[in-house]
Amino acid sequence: MEIGLFTMPSHPPERSLSDGHEWDLQVLRWADELGFKEAWIGEHHTAPWEPHPSPDLLVAQAIKETRNIRLGPGGFLLPYHHPAELANRVAMLDHMAKGRFNFGVAASGLPSDWAMFNVDGMGGENRLMTREALDIILKLWTDPQPFDYKGKYWQVTKTETMFGTLRPHIVPYQKPHPPIGVAGLSKNSDTLKLAGERGYIPMSLNLNPAYVGSHWDAVEEGARRTGRRPNRADWRMVREVFVAETDAEAMRLSAGGMMGRMMREYFLPLLGGFGFLEFLKHDQAVPDSEVTPDYCARHNWLIGSPATVAQKIEKVYHEVDGFGCLLLFCFDYADNPQAWKTSMGLLAKEVMPKIAHLKPKLAAAAE
Repeated sequence: MEIGLFTMPSHPPERSLSDGHEWDLQVLRWADELGFKEAWIGEHHTAPWEPHPSPDLLVAQAIKETRNIRLGPGGFLLPYHHPAELANRVAMLDHMAKGRFNFGVAASGLPSDWAMFNVDGMGGENRLMTREALDIILKLWTDPQPFDYKGKYWQVTKTETMFGTLRPHIVPYQKPHPPIGVAGLSKNSDTLKLAGERGYIPMSLNLNPAYVGSHWDAVEEGARRTGRRPNRADWRMVREVFVAETDAEAMRLSAGGMMGRMMREYFLPLLGGFGFLEFLKHDQAVPDSEVTPDYCARHNWLIGSPATVAQKIEKVYHEVDGFGCLLLFCFDYADNPQAWKTSMGLLAKEVMPKIAHLKPKLAAAAE
């Protein structure tokens, strides 16, 4: 079992963009010092509670201020980037990181982002654009021959050498390319099927374990298309975690702190608008009005003392039949930084040794 970070990044609307960026950078430095394996950084354009539109800027700065942690977008929203330009930018980041880079991709799920970029997300255009963009990026990186790719959304040409010296030449540091990760939220997530189909890293976002367990079905469905054998050790599970010396202190600092405020003011209303609150319930008889931060802290979050959190992680692990990496869902505790730093430290130094025996088995070969 490994640990990493998944940050949207999330900041309260009154936090300035620069101060939010500095908080994210500090958390990445702490994670590196504590031995976290990796960090994934989101991209959003129209959500005041998720205000960072450029994960590559944070990655580029963090590369210089960390030593071991792997860094990457979690992920680039492919419908909103020209694939040729992004291929070069990602390759450059990989060189800057000297291979300490993961390439996270996503299709985008916010209707307000779809509207800004005139993408028909309701009709699934974002998913089609994601697949096409990724195909173009990989072709630019791996096909040595000139080509003219005429897709539905983009046309990209890899030319012969011009004027004796000009030619497309930028490819990643890692061969054939950086590890690719994709995040999924819905039960039949197309991106998680893509992960299984192509052998990418699947990341399940933070709903209740019973629902998230169905995400692996999507990975296996994709794997069957190409005869792959998916490995649960590659599966990343994003969860809300807060560790303190006692269970009561963890509850006070999580549900009573920024975790609770962000959930109350933003995330729970958003999930309610998407019709996802039912996937946070331990019992479907629970009214939507009772799905509060306190409810989530009791039934979904992994909060408490180190012993309590270790027990909760192991319970989730067995409920979903195993996963390989726990990704800490990050919050903005810039107003109480010691609480968040202490939680991260207790997770790394006291919780993780208690669950070191959790080692998922390789899945059966796809038929």
